[in-house]
Amino acid sequence: QLQLVESGGGLVQPGGSLRLSCAGSGFTLDDYAIGWFRQAPGKEREGVSCISRSGLSTNYLDSVKGRFTISRNNAKNTVYLQMNTLIPEDTAIYYCVRVRRDIITACTPTGSWGQGTQVTVSS
Repeated sequence: QLQLVESGGGLVQPGGSLRLSCAGSGFTLDDYAIGWFRQAPGKEREGVSCISRSGLSTNYLDSVKGRFTISRNNAKNTVYLQMNTLIPEDTAIYYCVRVRRDIITACTPTGSWGQGTQVTVSS
């Protein structure tokens, strides 16, 4: 079965950094575009960043541009989300998921949701 497992979340102070990892199992990750989504309490799930199969194309939510960087290492079947200069509004559960390949127009999930990883930004 196609499985994605998120890790790397935690509790950090404002201005801190975290790197999230999304590891694939049972398939070759470079066959798929991948997106990071997040859901905060009382909020709708939103797309944070998406990356193409090759890693050459990316997009970002406006509020994280300049602070977050998505990347992938296909040899390790892993996609990363480097999060810098974190603010309390970044607090959410973060999920990775397969998305449609046309990521420039939209990040549209096509896979199933896993457990996610909790990110909490608080002083």
